Amino acid sequence: MNTYRSLVAAAVAATGLTATPVLAQDAIVTFKSLAPDVAVEAAQAALESCRAEGYQVAVSVVDRGGNLQATIRDRFAGPHTPDTAYRKAWTSVSFRTDTLELSTLTEKGEAWAIRNVSMALPLGGGVQILAGDGSMLGAIGVSGAPSGSADADCARAGLAAIDEKIAF
Repeated sequence: MNTYRSLVAAAVAATGLTATPVLAQDAIVTFKSLAPDVAVEAAQAALESCRAEGYQVAVSVVDRGGNLQATIRDRFAGPHTPDTAYRKAWTSVSFRTDTLELSTLTEKGEAWAIRNVSMALPLGGGVQILAGDGSMLGAIGVSGAPSGSADADCARAGLAAIDEKIAF
């Protein structure tokens, strides 16, 4: 029996598992989250911005985990636009980068492999939603304008509409 305990102790030590106590503040994670009504407000503002430019788009907002909070599609936006808007928002959250920048970063070199990640869509139009203190709240994605930079402009207009609400 002593040999068994020695082997278990050696295995635990080898794997780095120790009996150090976990402090309460280390055991619980807290984070800020965007309220659903604010996500809808951002999506509507982005849609209105694109409409003002004559673009028919879809807009999606995801939370910091990439979970869909809101999607809105203008009546003449292409059938692919809701999925594309969601994937742009998801990509922005997942890689913690606006997708317009990510499209450039992934053109060549090792970062190119990001384009092979399931769901990743490094095309302009996905913009991070950051609180005033810089913490990630989510992202907004727009699809359907004539370019990724136009999609990104509409997404930023959506963020401007909620700026005071997330400036905490």
